[in-house]
Amino acid sequence: MPRLYQSSPRTTFAVLAAAAAAFSLMQSLVTPILPTIQQDLHTTTGTVTWVLTAWLLSASVATPLMGRIADLTGKDRALLVALAAIAAGCLLAALAPNVTVLIVARVIQGLGGAIFPVSFGILRDEFPPARVTSAIGVLAAVIATGGGLGIVLAGPIVGALSWRWLFWLPMAVVIVVGLLAWRLVPKSPVRTPGRVNWLSAALLSGWLVALLLPLSKAAAWGWTSARTLGLLAAAAVLLAAWLFAELRSQEPLIDMRMMRLPAVWTANLVALLFGAAMFGVFAFLPQLMQIPAASGYGFGATVTGAGLLMLPMLVTMAVFGSLSGPLTRWASSKAQLLWGAGLSTLATLSLALRHAEQWQVAVAGGVFGIGLGLVYSSLVNLIVQSVPRHQTGVASGMNTNIRTIGASLGTALVSSIITSHPGAQGLPAESGYTTSFLVLTFVAAAAFLVALLVPAARRAEPERPAEVLPELSPVEA
Repeated sequence: MPRLYQSSPRTTFAVLAAAAAAFSLMQSLVTPILPTIQQDLHTTTGTVTWVLTAWLLSASVATPLMGRIADLTGKDRALLVALAAIAAGCLLAALAPNVTVLIVARVIQGLGGAIFPVSFGILRDEFPPARVTSAIGVLAAVIATGGGLGIVLAGPIVGALSWRWLFWLPMAVVIVVGLLAWRLVPKSPVRTPGRVNWLSAALLSGWLVALLLPLSKAAAWGWTSARTLGLLAAAAVLLAAWLFAELRSQEPLIDMRMMRLPAVWTANLVALLFGAAMFGVFAFLPQLMQIPAASGYGFGATVTGAGLLMLPMLVTMAVFGSLSGPLTRWASSKAQLLWGAGLSTLATLSLALRHAEQWQVAVAGGVFGIGLGLVYSSLVNLIVQSVPRHQTGVASGMNTNIRTIGASLGTALVSSIITSHPGAQGLPAESGYTTSFLVLTFVAAAAFLVALLVPAARRAEPERPAEVLPELSPVEA
C-alpha cells in the first residue's frame, strides 16, 4: 500500500503531535506507580527505580544517535523506526514476568526519543519559515504537557485495570499513529550524507551509566565507598574519551564544533539545568503528596489524588507553551526563556518552604507549569533558529539529549537526597523533600543566570531550497 502524501502542514503537524504526545507520556506514566510495580514484581526500591532511570539513559543515547540517522536516511523513516521501538517496548513491558525484563523493555522504549528531534526537523522542512516558530512552540507544549499528563492518567488506569495497561494502551495508540505517519508524513526533502559514529554512542552510554549508577546508589553504598568513587572516576575518564573522540571525528554524534555557537552552548546548558529541575519535580512531587498524613507533612493522597493536584501545572504548561509562538510578536524567545526560568525558580522555592497545605502545592505547581511551558518552547525555537536547516535534526536532538541527561542527573540526585534522610516507619523525613526542592531551586536559578547569556534569536527569513544550500565546512557548521 503506497504512502499518501498530503500537502497540508496541518495534517503533518497533527500526526507529529500525536507521536510526540505518545512518547512523552512514557516519561511519567510509571513514576507514581513504582511502589506498585515493586510489590507486584517482588523487587527492591533501588532496583525498581531503574525502570525510570533505564528509560532516561536509553533516551539520552538514542536521541542524538537517531537524530543523526534521521539526517542520513530521512526523517520520515526515522519517525517510523522510533514509533516501532516504542510499540515493541510497550509490548514487552506489558508481558514482563520480572523487573529485569521490564527494565529491558524500558530501554527499548527509550529508543523512541528520536521522535523529538525528528519532529522538529520535519516541521522546519514542511512549514513556511514564518510559521515555524509557532508550530514548534505548540509541539513543545504538547511534549511538555504529555510528560505531566502521564502522572494524572496513571492513577485511574491502574485503579480500573492494572499497571500493565500503562503499556497496553500506549502500544495501541502508537500503532495507530505509526500507520498514520506511514501514510501521511511527507518524505524527507533534506538529507545529509555521512555515517553514524558508533564509537561515540558507546562512550556516551558508558559515561552516563558510570555516572548515574553511583548517584542513584550513593545513599546505600556511601559517597566515599570504593564502588561509588571508582564509578565516578570511570565516568570522568569515559567522558574525557567521549569528548576527545567527538572533537576528532569527521562525523561526530554530537557536533561539539556546533557548541561553539553562543546560542547553542548557552541554550544547551540551560536545557541541562532545567531538565534536572523539571524532572526532579515531576518524579518526586507526586510521592510527597502520597506520604501518609500521619507522618506530619504528607497528604495521604492516592495515585489518582496526587495526579489531580498536578492538574494546575499541566493546564498552565499547556496554555503558555501553546501561546509561546504567538507571544514572540511582543516578547522574544529569550525574554520568554528568562521569565520561564525565573518563575520556575520561585515555584521550587515555594515547594521547599510552603507545602503544608494542598492549595500551596497546587499554586506552586501552576506557577511551575507556566515556567515549563515558556522554557520548553523558547529553548527549541532558539536552537532551531540558530542553525542551518540541514542541521536541525542534529541541533534539536542535541538539545533534547542534554535536557534528558539533566533529567537523569536531577532524578538520581533527588532520589539520593531523599533516601539519605530516613524518617519514622520507613518513610522519608520531611527534611529530605525540603532539601531536595531547595537544591532544585538553586538549579533553576542557575538556569536563569545562564539564560541571560543566550543571544536573541534572529528573525526567521525565507531559506533557499535544500538542494541549492551550500555544504558548510565543520568550522562554519
